[in-house]
Amino acid sequence: MRKFLLLFIFIFPSIAFSQTSKDTIFSQKLKEDREFRISLPESYATNKTKKYPILLLLDGDYLFDPFHGALTYGGYWDDIPEVIIVGISQNQKDERFTDCGVDPESGLPDSKGELFYEFIGQELMPFLEKSYRIAPFKIIAGHDVTAGYLNFFLYKDQPIFNAYISLSPQFPVAMEETIPDRFSALNQQLFYYQATAEGDIKSIKEKTIKLDAAVAELKKPNLNYHFDNFPNASHYSLVLYAIPNALYHIFGIYQPISVNEYNEKIAALPSGYVDYLNKKYETIEKLLALKTRIRFNDFKAIEAAIIKNKAYDEFGELSNLAEKQYPKSMLANYELALMYEYTGDFQKARKYYQAAYEREEIGNLTQDMMFDKMEKMKNAKAPASTETPAETPTPEQKP
Repeated sequence: MRKFLLLFIFIFPSIAFSQTSKDTIFSQKLKEDREFRISLPESYATNKTKKYPILLLLDGDYLFDPFHGALTYGGYWDDIPEVIIVGISQNQKDERFTDCGVDPESGLPDSKGELFYEFIGQELMPFLEKSYRIAPFKIIAGHDVTAGYLNFFLYKDQPIFNAYISLSPQFPVAMEETIPDRFSALNQQLFYYQATAEGDIKSIKEKTIKLDAAVAELKKPNLNYHFDNFPNASHYSLVLYAIPNALYHIFGIYQPISVNEYNEKIAALPSGYVDYLNKKYETIEKLLALKTRIRFNDFKAIEAAIIKNKAYDEFGELSNLAEKQYPKSMLANYELALMYEYTGDFQKARKYYQAAYEREEIGNLTQDMMFDKMEKMKNAKAPASTETPAETPTPEQKP
């Protein structure tokens, strides 16, 4: 799977994102023009009210394309939401070293490093938020020098970023000891991903492993932390291994219900299947600041769990939810029809299949299917609950 994803990053055409463009902003802090590259989601031009999470890339010159490819792939399967990507150019004149300059004794940003910090927080991010429809959820990522530097944004009482992707970070003095203290002090929801590799630079690998051990001792429910130490990668190749892992860590809750989630978390429940579905999407909104319509396939997964566990009364709740989410479709009436079919009230089942027939088709629910169901209910003799339960659902396959 990983090999296929890495290949995809380089050869797959841009499906989920529009063409990228370059822009510049004059920084009063730095007294210079700074170039950045930006990609807006494909739906940005047509969905005029939607807001999108933003991913800010330090070292945007070489991190932009691999992140863009991974997000394109994840977006194609709806595993990852559409994201605005912004990459700061830092390699034209080796700006990455002066931008991320730190005092060797204090370990804090030096004069240029402090100005670059202020440029991001006080100029670039406000400019982007004013210019584009950006959701409250913000991610920052970097590699080696820039990966270490991005941790300074954790030093604020209210960090402007919600998620941090630190790839083979080169920490300033004592930063691997300071970061756990910051995690302990912060109360907002944070996502943090860091990676090293067997072939990484020795000092970097030792410090990231030390940080990982310290974080393992923390008990912070608001900290969503993940660490990778890749066995067959180098300081540079680990980037392509780490990017998909980082994105799937941060956006894990966003993914559609998978076979594993169905088997391990849903089908095993004694009841409360619709409640599980509601809480899943409430969590997406809470953690990622994304209000997302419940996917049709996730309705079908809950439907399968209800049938498997014979919790037919929950079809009523599922129908109410479907009416709110897809008011013009046949889904709500279809769920009520299933309730009556599986409880043996075939006359009412036929009535609701007919009502579904008169609404818009959705997913695999078609007028032909509703007509066949109506005919079946007309001739039904035995309780439908004796029929074979629906198969375990699988993620929707897109053409």
